[in-house]
Amino acid sequence: MSTLSPTTNPSRATAWALIAAAALILSAAMGVRQTFGLFIGPFSFDRGLPVTLIAFAIALHNLVWGFAQPFAGAAADRYGAAPVVATGAATFAAGLALAAAATSGWMLVLGLGLLVGIGISCTSFGVVLATVGRVASPQTRSVAMGLASAGGSLGQVLMVPFAQEIRVHAGVPASLYALAFMLLLAAPLGIVLDRASRRRGVATSSHETQPATMPLRETLRFATRHRGYRLLTLGFFSCGFQLAFIATHLPGYLMLCHMPVGLGATALALIGLFNMIGSWGCGWLGGRWRQQHVLAWLYLIRGGAIALFVLLPTTSVSVVVFAAVMGLTWLGTVPLTNGLIAKVFGTRHLGTLFGVVFLSHQLGSFLGAWLGGYVFDTTGSYSPIWGATAIAGLVAALLHFPIDDKPVTEESLAVA
Repeated sequence: MSTLSPTTNPSRATAWALIAAAALILSAAMGVRQTFGLFIGPFSFDRGLPVTLIAFAIALHNLVWGFAQPFAGAAADRYGAAPVVATGAATFAAGLALAAAATSGWMLVLGLGLLVGIGISCTSFGVVLATVGRVASPQTRSVAMGLASAGGSLGQVLMVPFAQEIRVHAGVPASLYALAFMLLLAAPLGIVLDRASRRRGVATSSHETQPATMPLRETLRFATRHRGYRLLTLGFFSCGFQLAFIATHLPGYLMLCHMPVGLGATALALIGLFNMIGSWGCGWLGGRWRQQHVLAWLYLIRGGAIALFVLLPTTSVSVVVFAAVMGLTWLGTVPLTNGLIAKVFGTRHLGTLFGVVFLSHQLGSFLGAWLGGYVFDTTGSYSPIWGATAIAGLVAALLHFPIDDKPVTEESLAVA
């Protein structure tokens, strides 16, 4: 058999090496990113920076990540993951080091915003999961990407308490330098991804519809005219808006609610823990049901959970339950979205096509992180943004239900 899957005996070692490397890279990149909400208070109180500016720096990295992702994905499609991951890890680490030494707002924006955004575009989904998606068979692709995403969630579980512990005992700079070191450790893992791809010849099933002979420009031109691709792109905006707001501002919101100190860090770690289950579960569901329908229900559940969390009294128990539900629905959207794009358009340009969709996600992330800080500074409340995140879940669900997942053909690309 010419495909790579975790269940194929001749390919088992290669498959698990690929998934393990992908999970470790995602653990480093996404785990570090998950800690940013812990530094808003210290940057504000210790360095005298306004919350709006700090939120803008965090929001900017989401925006830069979104604009850089199509280029990072295209580079990995063409040159392989190894040079892209290594460059991204080094850039990400440099951004954290600059933020650790920041004595002014512009240094924080340059480090935590621009450099981190470029770095994470090279070490996250558009590069790492696209490689997994190209190597796995169509039958196991959703599960393989779900496994990689689930393993990557381990970083979200470990990095938050790790960063919190160092910050409390050694200060913000030491915490950021330690996170930068963790990223540098992940830099060589892109070599494993490329070796797995070469070993399997970046094989795909002979039964898979694969418009691989079309040039990238022609594929992009067709995709932008494809109704399902446009709906997927619009729906992913809501995902970014919800997740960035919660990851950035949940700790501050809980402080306003007079919750116990450290509960915000615990909630973020719980999101990462349950995201391990949710990412694998969504990948499993996407291999058995239509992926756009799984996505739609996921957004409905997430929006409903947000609404209940805001409307009901805030207690330690409600925070834990909310974090668990958010974790189950957190990044399960990524393997499903990647898998849906691969099903419709094939895998040759998967990194680039996902990168374009992900740009919409990051535009939403920018607004979610920045508007949270802006609304709080101007009104003293997060309530309007909580309401917007709940409504965004309903809108995303309505956009995903009608998506057509029929694979395109060479002929349909040629006449588009």
